[in-house]
Amino acid sequence: MSRPPLPPFTRETAIQKVRAAEDGWNGRDPAKVALAYTPDSRWRNRAEFINGRAEIEAFLTRKWAKELDYRLIKELWTFADDRIAVRFAYEYHDDSGNWFRAYGNENWEFDADGLMKIRHASINEHPIEEADRKYRWPLGRRPDDHPSLSDLGF
Repeated sequence: MSRPPLPPFTRETAIQKVRAAEDGWNGRDPAKVALAYTPDSRWRNRAEFINGRAEIEAFLTRKWAKELDYRLIKELWTFADDRIAVRFAYEYHDDSGNWFRAYGNENWEFDADGLMKIRHASINEHPIEEADRKYRWPLGRRPDDHPSLSDLGF
């Protein structure tokens, strides 16, 4: 299975890859998102270590069951050959209605077919008031005209 754009990345194809990842995560379909990763993909997500598509799917299922109304923006930081580094921020609320914003960085490595084989994520979050939310588009893909992380000052 191939998942274009493929490495080695150019600035344009790295940006396309980042947006495709953002769109997938905003779709919140764990089975579909897991297909962007190699069958033996390795993750470090905060202090959790995840191996393979089945664990990725289980992780994302748990995540989006707790992180309600999840909305994410990713932005390219840098790239080279088969690697991309991104920064991101997302907003969600818990089942008690408490809102949070999480900020983080990810380092990605891809195989020749464009599937992510390694993902290292460092994430911090803090509570926000509902009135302080910045991501108010309808659930799903972020509109093309929505401000980027840089535009929002994140």
